[in-house]
Amino acid sequence: MRMKRSGAAAAILAACMLTVSVGGCGRGDDIGTKVVLTTGFDKDEIFRIETSSCSLPELMVYLTTIQNRYESVYGREIWQTNADGVTLEENVKNIALAQIAQIKTMNLMAENYEVELNEEERARAENAAQAYYESLGDREIELMGVNEKTIRSLYMELARAEKMYQYTIKDINPEISDDEARTITVQHILIKTYALDGTGKKIEYTQEAKKEAHMKAQEALGLAREGEDFDALIRKYSEDDKTTYSFGKGEMDEAFEAAAFNLGTEEISDIVETEFGYHIIKCISTFDREETDANKVKIVEQRREEAFGQEYDAYVETLTRNLNEELWETVNFIYDEDVKTQNFFEVYEEYFGD
Repeated sequence: MRMKRSGAAAAILAACMLTVSVGGCGRGDDIGTKVVLTTGFDKDEIFRIETSSCSLPELMVYLTTIQNRYESVYGREIWQTNADGVTLEENVKNIALAQIAQIKTMNLMAENYEVELNEEERARAENAAQAYYESLGDREIELMGVNEKTIRSLYMELARAEKMYQYTIKDINPEISDDEARTITVQHILIKTYALDGTGKKIEYTQEAKKEAHMKAQEALGLAREGEDFDALIRKYSEDDKTTYSFGKGEMDEAFEAAAFNLGTEEISDIVETEFGYHIIKCISTFDREETDANKVKIVEQRREEAFGQEYDAYVETLTRNLNEELWETVNFIYDEDVKTQNFFEVYEEYFGD
């Protein structure tokens, strides 16, 4: 069973620090939805948002970083994956485009609000650029088409975008109650109602197979209610790799969460059905002080993200965005054994992580 995803990243950097997940690719069509032009662009200009421009080398830094992060986890064969006729490579191209478009847009916002980097922040960005550029091999520099000036500009914009985010949310400090942030801990037994085919695709059980799964869940529940050791029942019956979950409200499947939050300590639920199958839940703790305090921090960050998102979305609607479709269609991954760079954002965090 997997938890529901929380909101967007707490800061702009986190949004760019891609979590490598095959199932998490969106189309990223945040640019070009208003106006699309294929003429009037400078050489190697991928898009223009009002007065802000993105060059092909700038995009290639983002795209190559994401490509190599995927390959370091899954191997190059991952690019054979596709969904609904759209290849994973095309999805990743769109992710890179959306990420850098967001950075450029936030820098335009920063101009409006007169948010500028101070001397110390500019020095950090310059030092980060030097460190990253020196980490590149000759082949990487050649194929991405970058120079140190390009990298310096990218880090300056990334730092200014993050500063713009912090400026926007500086006055947002909501009070979060213990009840709202309450985190509980449960154990559970899962009897699945689906299987996976050879490609990992989810195949729902037939009605007959679901009936058998439900009977198995009833058997496990009966033994639990008779006082059988729950840990032993988990080992015997459960089909989830994870046995214990700690979570707050809004983080789990709705039915699972509702049943869990209605339990007292050591109480056992009835059979709960979710998309994953049949669950039997045992409450271990109805309140965890440490986890609840941590969840308060997370909720505050979510509220800040929501507030920023509203302001950002409203601002984007006022902009004219132009995508150079002709050049965009020629953009491809770099397949070269000497191109391994993937630490663009990690280097940034080393200099701005405090």
